[in-house]
Amino acid sequence: MNLARLAAERGADGRPVRVALIGAGKFGSMFLAQVPHIAGLEVSHIADLDVDRARAACRTVGWDDGRIAGTQFLDSGVAAAQAGVDVVIEATGAPGPGIAHALAAMEAGAHVVMVNVEADVLAGPVLAERARAAGVVYSMAYGDQPALVSEMVDWARATGFEVAAAGKGTKYLPAYHGVTPDDVWSHYGLTAQEAAAAGMNPQMFNSFLDGTKSAIEMAAIANACGLDVPEGGLGFPPCGVDDLAHVLRPRAVGGQLARDGMVEVVSSLERDGRPVFRDLRWGVYVVLKAPNDYAAACFRQYGLPTDASGRYAAMYKPFHLIGLELSVSVLSAALRGEPTGQTREWRGDAVAVAKRDLRAGEVLDGEGGWTVWGKAVPAAQSRAGALLPIGLAHGVPVGRDVAAGEMLCMADVTLDEGAEAVRLRRAMLG
Repeated sequence: MNLARLAAERGADGRPVRVALIGAGKFGSMFLAQVPHIAGLEVSHIADLDVDRARAACRTVGWDDGRIAGTQFLDSGVAAAQAGVDVVIEATGAPGPGIAHALAAMEAGAHVVMVNVEADVLAGPVLAERARAAGVVYSMAYGDQPALVSEMVDWARATGFEVAAAGKGTKYLPAYHGVTPDDVWSHYGLTAQEAAAAGMNPQMFNSFLDGTKSAIEMAAIANACGLDVPEGGLGFPPCGVDDLAHVLRPRAVGGQLARDGMVEVVSSLERDGRPVFRDLRWGVYVVLKAPNDYAAACFRQYGLPTDASGRYAAMYKPFHLIGLELSVSVLSAALRGEPTGQTREWRGDAVAVAKRDLRAGEVLDGEGGWTVWGKAVPAAQSRAGALLPIGLAHGVPVGRDVAAGEMLCMADVTLDEGAEAVRLRRAMLG
């Protein structure tokens, strides 16, 4: 790794890597906290619907008055994307605007770091192709799980190992699929008042709990790494770090996966609610498969946790630091011309499932809301049924009664066919 040296050299030459950040929420704020400490990196523009909130975020993370005064604050993401910077960071979390901002950045010749996994899963294959045509980098965000897993998968393949499984950990019970923002805080051990005082958005945090965020992230990993999504959706098996190689291997050899080459999320809770021993709630993992007996013997000799056969071994990282690590993506794109993970093909999707019985005329409220949750499915299944991606399941009326637990199709709702996000998804369906 020599990104720090390359960035420092750019700074010393008076040509720092110039960045526009769109979205000054938690992820963006964590990135901003690190910027003053990275030689050769400059955030020249920050866009947010609430400009005062963006300035306040800069103060909160320790920016001095001079740095704030030297930064342009905008309320238009498109304007920031076309401000003549080297790299645009899209961190709004809103799929439609995220796609628009990414396309505007590419048109302006800027590299794009897509923190907005929702937008990437909705239209990533098209966005990646547009970036290649424009001669810019389109990248996942280092520090978030999809990019970290992509790095581990690439390492495994570059060293000659087959990837049996890859993914992350989370807190999961089957009942969580029905949780709404009304009762989300009890599952985090917080009161509504405590959460509000901390500025925590109940719908956003509910998307982590009800399985939607896991579905989105696993679809992104499948699309970037050429892995498969389980046909019946994610299983969320309870599993600690010591058992990864035992649980996340094919059923034919005693594991819980259909075959090698799958994405999966492991739960930090047993199904009865007890905590899993040495859980991976905040981390990521990859399960390797040795190509021969010699490599399998080396797994044990050098301390990798293996299954009983010794042929499967697990590697993991017990944490991810989201925005604190984001500069790796920014500098990699600007200085090396390389993404830290990127959608390569459409292999996985995250689609809308009814949380309860829905009546014709009801309006869906999207990720983490009261009406639907996101389920990971193979892209072939989504394409064949024209299933409704969770990224388009917000603010749209349902045209028929839908039973709880039923996956919705695009034909079940009234979409704005003029919206760029809808057009790109239609193009993916062929």
